[in-house]
Amino acid sequence: MNSRQRYQGVLDGTAVDFLPRIPILMQYAAEHIGSNYAHFAGDARVLVESNIRCATDFGFDQLSTISDPYRETQGFGGAIEYVPDGVPRCTHPLAEHKHLSRLQTPDPAKSTRMLDRVNAVRAYQQQCGDEYSIMGWIEGPAAEAATLRGTAQFLMDTVKDRSFLEDLMDLCLQVGIDFAQAQVRAGADTIGIGDAIASQVSPRTYERLILPREKKLVQAIKKMPATVRLHICGDITHLLPGIADLDIDIIDVDHMVDLPTVRKHVGDRVTISGNIDPVAGVHAGTPQSIRETIARSYAQVGNPYMVNAGCEIPSGTPPENLRALCEPLAYQG
Repeated sequence: MNSRQRYQGVLDGTAVDFLPRIPILMQYAAEHIGSNYAHFAGDARVLVESNIRCATDFGFDQLSTISDPYRETQGFGGAIEYVPDGVPRCTHPLAEHKHLSRLQTPDPAKSTRMLDRVNAVRAYQQQCGDEYSIMGWIEGPAAEAATLRGTAQFLMDTVKDRSFLEDLMDLCLQVGIDFAQAQVRAGADTIGIGDAIASQVSPRTYERLILPREKKLVQAIKKMPATVRLHICGDITHLLPGIADLDIDIIDVDHMVDLPTVRKHVGDRVTISGNIDPVAGVHAGTPQSIRETIARSYAQVGNPYMVNAGCEIPSGTPPENLRALCEPLAYQG
């Protein structure tokens, strides 16, 4: 059973040899091949080489295109500054005004950074598409709107100008659908949706403004067809009743969220991924403590489950710790 078969087997509800490992690596992956974050985020060739090398050296089952939240933003007109040892920096095109007509039109086939991610998917498919799951990535409608406006302005809009915010998120929703479609056509079997800002709003705001658009996004992706993996950083406990109404396939769970509570809300169909603390648990942990935490997490929620940290594997994590995270853990049918 190879990685792609193992991953799909869990999604299909069939027994597999051991649990799929789907950690998120960015700066760590770049440094593993002697590169840096700037090259990783700016050049699909570096992203692809580093992730394939990590999959081979550490043993995991999905190749990812995630690098930063500014692919679509550059297509809208944001200016990017690459940083060797950190996430790229980006301007907020709507920070000073609310004129949507002034935005550029993002095009996955032409916008530089969106096309770079599509090319990464295509390269994965050409090099090892039969062996690994390939995950494309898009920003959710709230996350992209918050990037275009700036976080503070976005949060103020949720209270002071919901009509404008709904128009903006509808625009971001359509761009997300188009970007997802381009990646699926290039060979992605899974689309990850990052909607981090959602953890910072109230359940009422989430269910009124964000959830309806996430639903449309999920429905569109599943029709492509592709698997949907939702990633909302932070404590999403207050959002779980709404998230349970999304037809997602995989939910990433950060370390501050109680896993049994997640299972109670999402039921037995959604695959739970997580939730060891990336810093205290993985970076500063020991191989034995990591093994014990992953085994305990699996025991708490049962199937379907995939091995992952709560978020990105930090730069500087000891290699033996990442190997422990990715050690085969027997599937319990």
